Amino acid sequence: MSDDRTPEPSPPHFETIAIRTQAPTTPEREHSVPLYLTSSFQFDDAEHARALFADEIPGNIYSRYANPNTDEFIRKLCLLEGGEDGIATASGMSAVFTAIAARVSAGDHVLASRALFGSTHQLFTRILPRWGVVSDYADVSDPGSWERLLRPTTRLIFVETPSNPGLELIDLEWLGALARSRGIPLVVDNCFATPYLQRPLALGASVVIHSATKFIDGQGRTLGGAIVGDRAYLADCRFFARHTGPAMSAFNAWVLSKSLETLAVRMDRHCQNALTLARHLEGHPALEAVRYPFLPSHPQYALARRQMAQGGGIVALVLKGGLEAGRRVLDRVQLVSHSANLGDTRTSVPHPASTTHSKLTPAERRAVGISDGLIRVSVGLEHVGDIIFDLEQAMA
Repeated sequence: MSDDRTPEPSPPHFETIAIRTQAPTTPEREHSVPLYLTSSFQFDDAEHARALFADEIPGNIYSRYANPNTDEFIRKLCLLEGGEDGIATASGMSAVFTAIAARVSAGDHVLASRALFGSTHQLFTRILPRWGVVSDYADVSDPGSWERLLRPTTRLIFVETPSNPGLELIDLEWLGALARSRGIPLVVDNCFATPYLQRPLALGASVVIHSATKFIDGQGRTLGGAIVGDRAYLADCRFFARHTGPAMSAFNAWVLSKSLETLAVRMDRHCQNALTLARHLEGHPALEAVRYPFLPSHPQYALARRQMAQGGGIVALVLKGGLEAGRRVLDRVQLVSHSANLGDTRTSVPHPASTTHSKLTPAERRAVGISDGLIRVSVGLEHVGDIIFDLEQAMA
């Protein structure tokens, strides 16, 4: 009897998809995908050009529309997120704006989570109203408010989870079911979690957006954004982006596609360091609170364990002494960078009340858990003992 040791076929794992999904090899037989630094592409003949512009056949026309480097980056993200289609944009905020503006018109309504990134809040409160698009904020702590605030003119629901910087979570399975029952697309900013820790599309979302500038790049080198999800929704986004121009450069797409190859190993270390830091600082005499999704003290700890694979790379520290205490710590850090970016190999801390969320009123900041003493720690890949030492000496 033969000994058949052939393994059963199985789908490739996250890390393999991120590394092995590549643009087709050229006749040069390169192992690493080349840069396609061209603004435009040639057509075989007049009929080929016509068919491309009519969207009858796939292919490259102009790098504002698509490019082999941006195509590769998006193909990876679609596979990792489980999306049908996607587009790459020049920045995270251009992805946010495109995902919303492509689907709304004057008189429409958007329902959003109250805890949002500062620029997204400005979009809802100061920019979209100029064009007759209104919005409401719903509270995570009041699930009933979501259904009450929906209107016949609601065109989409927009949330970020975990939120920036307060680390509030939203039950995506519950909200996705509500959105589907009303026929309203759910758009999720998945920037903090990345597809390695959380897959909103599998939990009921229609669309996922990313600031690829953050953990996807992971080294503070470049800007980029992405929208991934339902094919029909992405068709609207693609039309909008094609004619308004928030295109990602080929070089940035090449960098970000390479970055995805190490996303899994980087996120493992980010999460390990963040959890160690949060556990160590919980109960520190200089702190009112430590917020981290995988700390049992987090009010949504059970949801975090159910919805996320790990707790992420962000820790929120609430200092006793408010604004002055926050400034004092930021002025005293030595190893840790005082920077507004996050998701870097290098640990960084900003003071949201005076920087990223300074355009919110004090009442608006309080409503989303941003006190004057809160600092956001984007925990990097340094030795965690060195990170702890620097933050402790700054708080001493």
